[in-house]
Amino acid sequence: MGLNWVERKNPVRLECRVEFSDYDETRDFLDRAAELAEKQDYYPDMSFGRTHVSITLSPLDDSGVINETLKRYAGLMDELAPVVQPVNETK
Repeated sequence: MGLNWVERKNPVRLECRVEFSDYDETRDFLDRAAELAEKQDYYPDMSFGRTHVSITLSPLDDSGVINETLKRYAGLMDELAPVVQPVNETK
């Protein structure tokens, strides 16, 4: 996966943070992410600032498993930001 997704265990989820050069780039990514969410009928948790977006993908069921569907969605998110630099946060 291109955006440096990090798999978290408790609760199970995929996370990444993406940095952008300016607000226009951030806004463009958010607009495309909203279109993807509508098309896929999956709405990730996202927070953002002027030049960054943090994304959390959680399973829709109670399985506690990051399945292929979630990984596929992460791949689609990767395609939205091919030229930005991912930032890997350690907590």
